Parts: sequence; structure tokens; C-alpha cells
Amino acid sequence: MEHTLEKVQNPDTEALSGALGAFRQTRWGATTTLVDMAPETPAPRIATLDSAPQQVRFDIEKAAIVVIDMQNDFCTKGGWVAHLGGDYDADRAPIAPLQRLLPIARRHGVPIIWVNWGNRPDLANMPPNQLHLYKPTGTGIGLGEPLPGHGAHVLEKDSWAAAVVDELAPEPQDICVDKYRISGFWDTPLDSILRNLGTRTVFFAGVNTDQCVLHTLTDANFLGYGCVMLSDCCATSSPAFCTEATMWNVKKCFGFVATSMQLADALNDGASQ
Repeated sequence: MEHTLEKVQNPDTEALSGALGAFRQTRWGATTTLVDMAPETPAPRIATLDSAPQQVRFDIEKAAIVVIDMQNDFCTKGGWVAHLGGDYDADRAPIAPLQRLLPIARRHGVPIIWVNWGNRPDLANMPPNQLHLYKPTGTGIGLGEPLPGHGAHVLEKDSWAAAVVDELAPEPQDICVDKYRISGFWDTPLDSILRNLGTRTVFFAGVNTDQCVLHTLTDANFLGYGCVMLSDCCATSSPAFCTEATMWNVKKCFGFVATSMQLADALNDGASQ
């Protein structure tokens, strides 16, 4: 799926040269005499995913992968979780399966959207309850404060701390979204981007399974998207029962669960039909 502007064709009249919109699935075209709200869209490419509790049939042209918080602060030695004494190594589990999956998804034209903490340096949109969440006693190193050793500011936009881990560096065609809460939809353009892409099915990956991944997925569910959690592409440093409860709730209330290889197989099989 290319994300560059192209000439929009109207089958009944002239070629429309004024392309309005970033993505061909939903863009308009315009001339001095006509506004085309129905440009040609890609033919469906149907795939079937071997997910639970049921299989999912989806259109590859209307799918996207959202990867959440695979950032140095959570997944790298010297990051915030490591500084707090947490198990940052547990959050590295999705790296290898994502390294295998994402090139396959890109090859099949599935957009990759990186949704990461990227706070303002002045924290002007960060209410006290969120600051308390990460600095509950009022002491220690909280959001936006420098980490010892290298001085990177915790989860601050453009800092080393907030960067995606080197092993998963985004590609130029990928889309990056800054978030400011546990959910990637709150006060962000994520919903608008997905709608402009024409997305109907969203696959979720990242950390932490029971926190930012789950709550972004549940908000997507409430907004009407079909949601699939990729179990081996998610991880958490929380106790094991948190993952178990999350997977149960996703399958019960909010969507479906599959593995990265099941998605890769579905994409490859769908493309071959």
C-alpha cells in the first residue's frame, strides 16, 4: 500500500489531478468542475486468520498493525524500567517476532503504525493524576525527568528514552503517533489516521500487554474496529496472571487473539489467492 499521492481517476469523466488526502483508499479528487468523493479503491484482498475464539476473515487492504511502546525506556538497559528495578528484559520478548512479522506485513502493503509515549517537554497536557501514576510518592524519577548516567528525559518526545528500540527502527513508510496516556487514542490523531487509511481490522502488538496494549485495543473496540491481539508480539513485566486475564478478556469481550506466524500465514495465503 503506497502512501504517496497519485492521480485519482474518475471512470466517467476526466482524470482528476487535484488529489485531496494522504491515502488512496479515502482521498477525494478535485477539478474546477468536479469533486470526486468516490475514487477507485483497491480491490479486496481477503485473508482468513486462524485466531481464537473464532477464525477471522479480513481484507488485507483494510488492515493495519499498531505497535505500542517498544521504546528504550521500557525495553532497554539504561531505560526507565531498568532504573526502577523492573524486568525490562521481559518487555523485549516481542522484538524477535516483530522482526519476522513486520517485513512480511510491509511486503503485503499493511501499514505499520508506531504508537509511543512522546510527551511534551513542559508536560503541559499532563494532568496530576498521570504524574502521580508514575511518581506515586512524589519522589524519584518521573515523566520528563532525566535518567542517571545519560540524562535522557523519561518518555519525552525526541529523547533517547522515548525512541523505538534499535532492533525495530521504523521504516520511512511507517506512521508514528505520539501518545500521552495509557491508551493510544486519548488526545491523539490515531483514530483519524486509521479512518483515513480505511482501516477496519487492527492487529495490536507491544508493551505492556495488560496496560497500554490492552487499553488501546479496548478503545479501538469501542470505536468500532475489529481488534486482534498478537500474543507473541506482546509482553509485560507484570505477573503472569495479568497476561492470562488480558487474553481471556480480549477473547471474551474485545476481539480475538492470534500469533505473529498465524498472521503471516494469513497474509501470504491471502496474497496467493
